[in-house]
Amino acid sequence: MSESTTAIINLTTGEVRVGETPPELVRAYLGGRGLNMAYLRRYLHAAGDPRQVDPLGPDNPLIFGAGLLTGTIAPNAARFNVSAKSPESGILGDANCGGFFAAAMRKAGFDRLVILGRAERPSLILLEDGRVHVQDASDLWGLENMPAQNALKERFGRGTISAVIGPAGENKVRMAGVMTGQKNTAGRGGMGAVMGSKNLKAVVARGGKAIAVAQKETLRAVRIQQQKYLKSSKIVQVLGHVGTPLLYEVSNRLGAIRTRNSQDNYFEDSLNAEEIEKYSDKMLACTSCVVHCRHRNTLGGEGPEYSTIGLLGANLGIAPTDQVITLNNLVNDLGLDASSVGTIIAWAMELYQRGLIGDDLTGGPLNWGDYETVHGLIEDIAHRRGFGDVLAESTRAIRFFPPEAQDYLIAVKGLPQSDPHDVRYFKGFALGIAVASRGADHLRNRPTLEVFKLPDEVREKIYGRPNDPDPTGYKDKGLIVAWGDDIFAVTDSLGICKFVTHGFNSPHLLGYDHFCDLIAAAAGLKFTPESLREVGRRALDTERLINADFGLSRADDTLPKRYFDDPMPARKTKGHHVDREQFQRMLDEYYEERGWDADGRVPTERQAEIEGLGERLETED
Repeated sequence: MSESTTAIINLTTGEVRVGETPPELVRAYLGGRGLNMAYLRRYLHAAGDPRQVDPLGPDNPLIFGAGLLTGTIAPNAARFNVSAKSPESGILGDANCGGFFAAAMRKAGFDRLVILGRAERPSLILLEDGRVHVQDASDLWGLENMPAQNALKERFGRGTISAVIGPAGENKVRMAGVMTGQKNTAGRGGMGAVMGSKNLKAVVARGGKAIAVAQKETLRAVRIQQQKYLKSSKIVQVLGHVGTPLLYEVSNRLGAIRTRNSQDNYFEDSLNAEEIEKYSDKMLACTSCVVHCRHRNTLGGEGPEYSTIGLLGANLGIAPTDQVITLNNLVNDLGLDASSVGTIIAWAMELYQRGLIGDDLTGGPLNWGDYETVHGLIEDIAHRRGFGDVLAESTRAIRFFPPEAQDYLIAVKGLPQSDPHDVRYFKGFALGIAVASRGADHLRNRPTLEVFKLPDEVREKIYGRPNDPDPTGYKDKGLIVAWGDDIFAVTDSLGICKFVTHGFNSPHLLGYDHFCDLIAAAAGLKFTPESLREVGRRALDTERLINADFGLSRADDTLPKRYFDDPMPARKTKGHHVDREQFQRMLDEYYEERGWDADGRVPTERQAEIEGLGERLETED
């Protein structure tokens, strides 16, 4: 097995320690999200009581972790995770991102960075040929996303790739992301705010050499085979042509688009993929990508994605295509998470609509579809001006509003829902966002295969036993969501994109067998599909333990009040909602599938295994 390298960087003292990641931890967690969780839990405990760690204080560890396969020629192996205690939710914070940065980080000699403390002045971390340098970045402070990255290329030369924060991160906006390229965002949970709190403007990678692999020719042959398989998939072909906007029309026709803060469930056709396509001049890709799903738009940016179309369009009542694309570009320029921004502004709009807040707080009307007001409000959020300073607190803005404002917040565990899909119709989707470890999130376990009405024998083969095909029913949803939990955790730990992962959008994509072949050729590690799924299970157990350290319990695995109490108003989904009693039964089934007890606690013996692995990590306690 090739050596995995971790750098521990203390911005307060300037000390840098570089060493090998314990091989037994690599085998147990692979890399990326999995190993980040092991490091995060260990360093939070080293700081004291995790509940007392200030997410915007120097004791909060910030971890960049590339996937085990990231930067190799494995299909779509481009991704990395950024993890910390979330300043947005106050619990597990973890964001996943593509682009080219993680491959550059690995080529510069580092699989993982554990960033501690706080720099005295604006700083950057330079990774170069196996060395770490902390340098002054005062001249970059205040720059937006691309100007900052371009300035770093001028300073350090060709081949420089960076991950930066924009004004939102500098101003510690709780929904600020970490940016690389024009639109690739480690957006969930406010990781950009954690960087800003550490006076860290950028992590820069340059130089180095190709990533060593165990069996170069075997890996090349496996890639060719898998690439051919993926290119035969219809969903890969369509994503390569129109990208994720294709999902908008399907959901909208059904009546499952979050509209005006989920008061409505359908919107205008002006946001269909064919309308977005009119503003696209090229499809772009990440490192080693087979799909090419990203739009370069003619309005000066990249995107938008399905989530952005829904949450900065329908959810705010904004229909003109060019306006939604412009808002997409703006949040990327400023370094914001579009999902949280669209959810939080819509929340405020409904509160204004209902008279729960007024002009004395907002500074003026908040009306659905008011593009100019939304554009200005996004800028004010990033710079913490006026009412934007209130909304920059994300879900924590509840303290500025009347208590009943909580009833209209579309969030779970303090994290705004990332997906523009209204989950009251598909019950597996609803369970998925309720139990997701970082909050209301569709990328942890989304059971998309339920939509396709697969034959009984196909579903049984995928999930391991017969299961109910009705996506609107409650039976067997725990089985299906737990299955997604595990394979997507493995995907995130390998650094592979979910768009080529079995079960995310199709049953005809890469699964455990394919991953085993890639891991053997690239890293020299032997896994079976069963032992590889155990890695996913271990990552989920570790995340559950982290959240238990923060005081979370079964009561936190729930849904927004509206999803229980308000039936969907129109189209094919009309009348659907989530029954509270049936939801609890789904939760029971999910815990049973995960092997947790009735309160959602990890078994003692599995906790002991994770504790033992964590003790292999050296910390500064």
